[in-house]
Amino acid sequence: MQVILTNSLRQIVLLLSFLLFFTFCVSQENEKEKVKLTDALQEIEGLFDIKFSYIEENVAGILIQKPILDEELPNILKKIENQTILLFEKLNNTYYSISQRTASTLCGIIVDSESKKPLFGATVQSLNTNDVTVSNKHGKFTLYNTKPDHFLKIRSIGYETFTISANELYKTPCTIIYLKQKTEILSEVVVHQYLTTGLNKQKDGNITINTKDFGILPGLTEPDVLQTIQALPGVESVNETVSNINVRGGTHDHNLLLWDNIKMYQSGHFFGLISAFNPYLTEKVSVIKNGTSSSYGDGISSTIDMQSFNYIKDNFYGGAGLNLISGDVFAHVPVTNNFALQLSVRRSMTDFLKTPTYNQFYNRVFQDSKITNIQNEEIEENVSRSEDFFFYDANLKLFYDINNKHLVRTNVIFMNNALEYAETLYNESGSETKISSLDQKNFAFGGTLKSFWNDKFSTRLTAYYTNYELEAINFALLTDQRLLVNNEILETGVKLNTNYRISDDVNLLNGYQFYEVGITNFEDVINPDFRRKIKNVIRNHALFSEVEYQSPSNDLFARVGIRLNYIEKFGRFLPEPRVILNKKISNNFHAEFLAEMKCQTTNQIIDLQRDFLGVEKRKWVLANDADLPVTQSNQMSLGFNYNLKDFYVGIEGFYKEVYGVTTSNQGFQNQDQFQRTSGNYKVKGLEFLINKKTSKYSTWLGYTLSKNDYSFEELNPRNFRNNVDVRHSLSFAGTYTLNKLKIALGINWRTGKPYTKPVKGNEVTITIGDNIINYETPNSSTLPPYFRADFSSSYKFSLGRKVTATAGIAILNLLNRKNTLDTYYRLKDSEGTEVQQVENVSLGITPNASFRVFF
Repeated sequence: MQVILTNSLRQIVLLLSFLLFFTFCVSQENEKEKVKLTDALQEIEGLFDIKFSYIEENVAGILIQKPILDEELPNILKKIENQTILLFEKLNNTYYSISQRTASTLCGIIVDSESKKPLFGATVQSLNTNDVTVSNKHGKFTLYNTKPDHFLKIRSIGYETFTISANELYKTPCTIIYLKQKTEILSEVVVHQYLTTGLNKQKDGNITINTKDFGILPGLTEPDVLQTIQALPGVESVNETVSNINVRGGTHDHNLLLWDNIKMYQSGHFFGLISAFNPYLTEKVSVIKNGTSSSYGDGISSTIDMQSFNYIKDNFYGGAGLNLISGDVFAHVPVTNNFALQLSVRRSMTDFLKTPTYNQFYNRVFQDSKITNIQNEEIEENVSRSEDFFFYDANLKLFYDINNKHLVRTNVIFMNNALEYAETLYNESGSETKISSLDQKNFAFGGTLKSFWNDKFSTRLTAYYTNYELEAINFALLTDQRLLVNNEILETGVKLNTNYRISDDVNLLNGYQFYEVGITNFEDVINPDFRRKIKNVIRNHALFSEVEYQSPSNDLFARVGIRLNYIEKFGRFLPEPRVILNKKISNNFHAEFLAEMKCQTTNQIIDLQRDFLGVEKRKWVLANDADLPVTQSNQMSLGFNYNLKDFYVGIEGFYKEVYGVTTSNQGFQNQDQFQRTSGNYKVKGLEFLINKKTSKYSTWLGYTLSKNDYSFEELNPRNFRNNVDVRHSLSFAGTYTLNKLKIALGINWRTGKPYTKPVKGNEVTITIGDNIINYETPNSSTLPPYFRADFSSSYKFSLGRKVTATAGIAILNLLNRKNTLDTYYRLKDSEGTEVQQVENVSLGITPNASFRVFF
């Protein structure tokens, strides 16, 4: 047996050695196909005992096919002439002169720099003779009577103008010329590798995440989009979820979530612990905290704009992966040169495999819900309980290029969380089972037509439909009572952007947007019988316009715009000015000023009465311009950025006012829980980031200081701390890359959020009806500080010529610290005097592992 293994091993080694040697030989042969002309001339001189006379600059840098030296000399020289603009003239038997043709025929091939596809209809103009030609369907062009010292301007609609010397093109026959797609904005990247690779800060203040180049962050096995943005200063989640992201003291419903220009109302799986958007289809994510473009509406706290890959690739590619919660597969399939499709599917394993990661997620999500917190009114003896939970999402995108000027993209996305909770009561007469359920889903589709009408003018027409639904059916085990609750959103919209580049420095954006959103809230109760259905619809029209300017020296970037909203139902016009100024003070130092006004008509109210099994307590509602006003915000910020090679320091102060927030929207769990009134909050703060990075490591320290206070005229007291007022937040992390191994370790620390205690010694007020808890001043107490250490590591390796793999591990809460996320109080029963304290705690130590292949 050992001999067989030894022989097999020897054969494998020999085979690998042969393959490596063969590959080396082939690569050497490929390298020798093209040689420098100067080297070839020296070899010809030595072989044929002749001398060439030429001007050095006329032959410098020219590459030719390696000459076949066993041919006759005239044939060799003729082949060189055919590949260049050079002429060989025989002076005598020993000397030959080499000169450039005064004018010649020039050819080239123009392709897209990203997709590598040929560009049809690109214009090629000689700046010296004004001769013009266009590229054919293969991207090839021919230009006659072109001298080496001429310059060519190459233009194609939707691409940046490119100028090149004819001499450069003469060096290689039919040179391939790459054109870059033109972007609609003038802003350029200020900071590269912000925190980790793939995170960039733009001149307009936006943070972009390029998933293709994304590095690694502590605690993540994969680039979860909505978890990643929580590493940015000013972005928190007070309850550790992606369904409750707090940007500069705001609530999650005040974040505008866009997937390929489609508005999304669901952001997470596992009720907020995992992002619902596949990161391997997401090409770029823009996080906008202030200075938003006037083309965006809503999102008074932030805009999170996710864009999937948007161009057709020549070859099929895809991937599949598995972690301790779910598995997924995705693929990009080019069908023809101008048509392709992209699809992905992800599904959890939670309904048939209970991993350690699932157990920790389960304990975190279902604490203080009907699933894990059975109250005394239902007898627990002789009762068995079980739950069945799973989630999935699917996405399909179609690409159709009518031609180089008109591009069509359509997208369909569906996501679902499903929970069933079964209770079985055993008694003398047998058993009875009742199944409660919770379904949360978001279905949406949209289409975009992008058109490049000429070098200066382009348009983008977008239409979308989105449907969000949350439905719960809750059965009482010992009675015939059943509660059905449904929250549904239907939204359709259309948007037209027109982009006109006035000059290389000035860009003008204009557009119109219309959307109609309808929200239905339905309740159906059996025993006692009760049914209620409330449906509201709002139509919004918006005109927007903005001008961007970037100075020729790139030391000033400015964008000034305005958006004018008209809400049909209320007959109200709401203007929203926006402004950005970014000034270079020195080579490494920038100052920026941003300001904006925004409004939105959709909000979430928080129902604490366990309508959705206590798992999901929020439901969407529409403003009615009365007790649910239109929410509006004003914000300004001033920042300074210093960037020197691998070292970055940024500091930004901000001030934000938000009007039209309601007590039901903020989720009070104290004496104001059942009050129904509106007010405002004001938050001011400072964000600081210092980042040192090299090719192998990156380390950063982020800090946010903020003060966030409510003002409600009808409450007593009027002014008190915001429910998400986190005064100090600190993150410190480092990543290290060694060849194909990546390691990340980080800590997060912040002060606790406020809460309200009962009055000590006088906790309960006894009344004729239900007793009530007697509270101290709202939000006068603070939870203990939050601290969490995270670790992650990944290793990339090859499984074949076209297949690579990545294996990763991650540990959340490495030190297994118990963090209290929320504390509130309730009476044990409505007529009693015993007060119960309820604590929601963070994830415990949570390991995860992943394996992924790319092909």
